Amino acid sequence: MTRRILLVNGPNLNLLGSREPEVYGTATLADVERLTVDAAEAEGYEIRALQSNHEGVLIDAIHAAREDCAAIIINPGGLTHTSVSLRDALTGVALPFAEVHISDVYAREDFRHHSYLHDVAAVRVIGEGVDGYASAVRQLAALIA
Repeated sequence: MTRRILLVNGPNLNLLGSREPEVYGTATLADVERLTVDAAEAEGYEIRALQSNHEGVLIDAIHAAREDCAAIIINPGGLTHTSVSLRDALTGVALPFAEVHISDVYAREDFRHHSYLHDVAAVRVIGEGVDGYASAVRQLAALIA
């Protein structure tokens, strides 16, 4: 079994650290990736990380993951609430995945309450800040062990 997890961050997550710090905190995307790599290494996994503002790039990365990844961690950003195609890609590759949201989406605008991924995600981590990524690694590692 492969010991790699794909980390996917969707649109606007490249702005972490400067975009709405009162909502998302001051950690940068590089901080998130470092934290996730450290958590994965502690569990005996490596991370391949990707961030894109383009849905097709995310879908292509998810498709490629079936070749050499055991699981996926995804923060789909705004695509959470709009993308059936992202859902289809995740279910199509049949890898367990964790849906991560830095903020508590249920304490925000009503449109953020709906996720196209929630019912097919093996793990959901919501509102734990960037520490939620490490939590997702630990939960996925326990699931796929």
